[in-house]
This record gives sequence, structure tokens and C-alpha cells, in this order.
Amino acid sequence: MAGQQRTPDHDADGALPGRRRALLTAFVEERGQATVTELADAFSVSPDTVRRDLDWLAQRGAVSRTYGGAVTVTGLATADTSFSDRTSVHRDEKRQIAAAAAERIADGETVVINGGTTTLAVARALGVRRNLTIVTNNLRLPSALPAGAVRDVYMLGGSCRLASHVTIGPVTFPGTEGISADAAVIGVGGVSARSGFTTSNLQEAQMMAEMIASAQRAIVVADSSKFGRSAFAHIVRLEAVGALVTDRAPDAELCEALAAAGVETIIAPGVP
Repeated sequence: MAGQQRTPDHDADGALPGRRRALLTAFVEERGQATVTELADAFSVSPDTVRRDLDWLAQRGAVSRTYGGAVTVTGLATADTSFSDRTSVHRDEKRQIAAAAAERIADGETVVINGGTTTLAVARALGVRRNLTIVTNNLRLPSALPAGAVRDVYMLGGSCRLASHVTIGPVTFPGTEGISADAAVIGVGGVSARSGFTTSNLQEAQMMAEMIASAQRAIVVADSSKFGRSAFAHIVRLEAVGALVTDRAPDAELCEALAAAGVETIIAPGVP
């Protein structure tokens, strides 16, 4: 096992660092993601050595660097990844999550939904609902909504981030002081015990926080590749969200933090 290897703590590109980097890559691939601390403990080297190794591996496309660690290349979808590419990552998990999240929405409710591929999947799963009012900054979402499910759709204004297919602006409309929704369905970039809910873009984070504040209840939808990840911009603390819908249970630390914050963790059943 990679976790049982002990290698000298030096940086020369000789056989030992090369072997360590190969084992380190296997460690990340086996688990999907790993933190610098986990890797330093597993390989008995300093965190600085791990960071240098991860940077070296990321430059060569072996892993993808995240804040505080790394994930597999196929497991990372960032703001710099094209929308179509992000749609194809964890496709089945997103379908599972979307179906479970749609069950949390009742007929006749007003629902605020942000940008992203997981929330787009939620929109497609709302076919069983009726008379919904949808408020969104997701430019792809109106065409994805089942026609029989919605009464009204409102697009939030502002500037467009074309790469993400979203608008960026205030969560309000001209002539009003704000909106009030029954639920907010929010896709995020990271979920961690330390940082709460995060995303890669500061302006989007601010908008997502406003969406959550406008709603009676907040539902975060995130596949398990987001666990333990802290993206650049903080959205809200764990306590601000009522439910997390995901595809598998978080690790013990995050599970305990979610429970302590009063967040209901909902594990989506598999899709036939």
C-alpha cells in the first residue's frame, strides 16, 4: 500500500523521489483526492516536499492541484473547465443527486437556483412538480425546465460569465427591494469542515450567499468529489444550509461537522 511507504525527505530528481511521486500518484488515484497532510503522513516526508511533488506532478498532468492537496485529473472540474466538459464529469452522480433534490421541492413553491451543471440536472428532474416559480442566474436552465412543471421563470440580470453560462449581479429585480423564496438549490465548488461551502469565483460566491439568504431553506447539491475541497471564495458557513444532497457519505470529520451544524445529509439512491 502507498500509505506504508517511507521515503527520504529530499528533492533531487533521482530514483527515490521518482518512486515516491509514482506512489503518491497511485495514492491520489486510489482515493480520488488527498490532502497535503495526509500525503506527508503517508510517505513520512515534510508538507513542503509533498507540495513540491504535487506541483511537479500537476505540471505533467498526473494529478490536479487543489487548495491544500490534489485530486485525480478526471475528478476535478473548475471554473476554467468548459461547461460541456463539466457536464460530463460525474454525470451519473449528478443525475442521482438531482432526482433526490427534486423530491425536496413541493408544488407551487418559489425556488432560486444558481449556475452549474448539477443544478441544471436538478432543473431537468423537476418534471413531477407543478406550478413552480423559478428564479435563476443559470442561462442554460430555462430551456432545461420541464414545461409542465413551471408557472413562471425569472432571470436575474447583471453581467454574463459566458464560460460558466451565468449572470452575475444582485439577487433582486428593478423596482423591488429583494425577493423571498421557499427554497434555494445551490451547487458549490467545495464542502469542508473548515471552510464551509466555497466556490472558485468571488462574485458568484457573493451572489450564492444572497440566494441562500433570500430563501426559507437552502439545499446544497454536490457530488462527493467536492468533499474536503476549499475553493477560493467562501459562500456561507455550514450552519447556513439545511440540507446537503450528495452521492455518498462524507468522511468522519466532515460528517461530524455537518451534523453539528444542523445540516441534513441526504445520500441519493442509485439510478437504474
